[in-house]
Amino acid sequence: MDDRFNTIAGWTLFGGIVALGLSSLSGHYFLADKDHRPEKMGYVIEGVEAEAGAGAAAAEPIANRLAKGDVAKGEATFAKCKACHTIAQGGANGIGPNLWGVVGEAQAAGRGGYAFSDALKAKGGKWDFASLDEWLTSPAKYATGTKMSFAGIGDPQQRADVILYLNSQGSNLPLPAAEAAAAPAGDASAPAADASAAAPEASEAAK
Repeated sequence: MDDRFNTIAGWTLFGGIVALGLSSLSGHYFLADKDHRPEKMGYVIEGVEAEAGAGAAAAEPIANRLAKGDVAKGEATFAKCKACHTIAQGGANGIGPNLWGVVGEAQAAGRGGYAFSDALKAKGGKWDFASLDEWLTSPAKYATGTKMSFAGIGDPQQRADVILYLNSQGSNLPLPAAEAAAAPAGDASAPAADASAAAPEASEAAK
C-alpha cells in the first residue's frame, strides 16, 4: 500500500512540474506578459477601437465625410448603441440617455432628467457635428471620467454615417459645406518656378 501511495504521489508531483514548465515556456514563446498590443491582432474584438499606426493618414474633415455619408449605414452601425440608448421620440432613458433630437442640443442637459457625469457637464457647448465626431472617436478622451464605457468608432466614415442617422432622428440640421481639398505642395511651387524661368527670356527680348 505504501509503495502504491508513493508511486501515485510521485507521478502527481511529476505531472505538476511538467505543467508548470510548459506554462512557463508557452508564456515566453507567445510573450503573454507583454504590456502592449501585438503588431497584428489574432482576431477582431468588437467595439474596441483600433490603435492608429505612426503613419496613419489624417481623417477627412467631418463636413466632407457627411457629404458622402449614408444614413442607412449609420442606422446599421447604431444598432450596437441600442444596448444603452433609445432613439425614438419620447423613448425612455436607459443606461444612456434617449437620443431623439440630440444633434444641436446642449451637452449633458435635459434628456428627461438623465444623470450625466460631471466630466461631460464640464465640457459645455452643444452637440454639433464636430463635437459628435470627436465624442464618437473616443468618449473617454473627449470627457475624461465619463460614464460611457464604449471604446469609440475608429472608422471616420462610420462615425459620419452614425451622425447623419442621429441628425435624421428629430434634429434635421443643415449639413456644413464640404471643404475644398488642399492643393498639393508641389503645385504651389510650379507657378513660381515658371515665372522665374520666364524672367530671363523677357529680359533678353527687351534688349
